[in-house]
Amino acid sequence: MPEHPVPSTPPTEGPSTSVTAQAGTQASHASETAPTRRRQIGLLVFDGVEELDAVGPWEVLSNWTRQHPEDGWDVFCMSVHGGPVVGAKSLMLGAHHSTQSTPQLDVLIHPGGPGTRPMLNDPEHLQWVRDARRDVPLMASVCTGSLVYAAAGLLTGRRATTHWASLNHLAELDPTVITDVRSRFVDDGDLITSAGVSAGIDMALHLVARLASTDRAQEVRRDIQYDPMPTV
Repeated sequence: MPEHPVPSTPPTEGPSTSVTAQAGTQASHASETAPTRRRQIGLLVFDGVEELDAVGPWEVLSNWTRQHPEDGWDVFCMSVHGGPVVGAKSLMLGAHHSTQSTPQLDVLIHPGGPGTRPMLNDPEHLQWVRDARRDVPLMASVCTGSLVYAAAGLLTGRRATTHWASLNHLAELDPTVITDVRSRFVDDGDLITSAGVSAGIDMALHLVARLASTDRAQEVRRDIQYDPMPTV
């Protein structure tokens, strides 16, 4: 007798197929509802930090992150030991974390001041800076904080600036640094350096513009009424 072809039947959805589809749907819903990690800006404070180097950027960045939490950023201060420090002009500054207990950093800001001088020859601190360079996408400095970056080898062949009185020192630490003697801050991609003291405010507003938007930076600038008009 001739063979009769076996009629093909559409496959039925078995239990394993159903479970897999259900799991996939649940995973999709979970990924949609999972909270996005808030991004973190860490501001280093230390004994001998120039107060406005730290407090200027703090005013800008804390205003931004508190007034606009929807942008997804937070800012905090950290010290090596997690406790308060004494600034260059004797102002006490607190810290929220130690350098070993910080959340995952997206931006690190290293201020300057006389307290940076011993750091230039402190192997432990310079190694901490190098380790941060490997893990932190964006690093910034204020004033002589850039000298620490140079001593750690971060500025080799890069454009950078510092306090006007320390430009020669920056060049001595690393002659390959392309020093910018005119700019208030220098954005060189994943490294931003700023000139002395009050220039950290300009740099921080630039950070807001870069991380959020120019409109947001203008809002912050208006809110803190930062509009330099020197009378002398």
